[in-house]
Amino acid sequence: MCYVADKRRFDLFARFLVKRFDGPRVFDVAGGMGKLNEALTKHGRRVTTFDKRHKRLPVHYQERLFTLAEPCHADLVVGMHPDGATRIIVEYAARHAIPFAVVPCCSDNSMSYKPWVRHLGELARALGFPRVEEHDLPMEGRARVVVGFLE
Repeated sequence: MCYVADKRRFDLFARFLVKRFDGPRVFDVAGGMGKLNEALTKHGRRVTTFDKRHKRLPVHYQERLFTLAEPCHADLVVGMHPDGATRIIVEYAARHAIPFAVVPCCSDNSMSYKPWVRHLGELARALGFPRVEEHDLPMEGRARVVVGFLE
C-alpha cells in the first residue's frame, strides 16, 4: 500500500481538476471509497468511480475493475494514488481521445517513484498526447500530478 498521509488530498486534487478541465463527466479509476468522487461532485462534476471496494460512500459507483473495454462516457479520466491502475488511466485516455490526470503513487513494475513519474509522461507522449505536464499539489506525501492534454 502506498504512503498517502494528507487527508486533504481529495479536495486539493478536485480543485486542481476543476480549475484545469471544463468537461462535466469524470471517470475516477481505482477510487477506493469514492472520496474524490464526493469532492468533485461538490464542484458540479458528474463522476463515476470504479473500484472493487464493497464499503464506500453513497456516490455513483461501479463495483468492478476498470478496463480498456469500458465504454467512454467521460470527458476526463483521473486517478488519485490508483496503484496498479495508473497505466490503464493513461492508455484509456489515449484510446478514447480524452485528457487524463493522475497522482501516481506505487508503480506497477517496481520502478522507484521519480522514474515511474517520468515513465508515465513518456508513455503519454508515445500514445499521442501532444502536451504532458507535471504539477505538484500542496500536500504531504505523493503529490505529483501527471496530466495529458489533447491540445
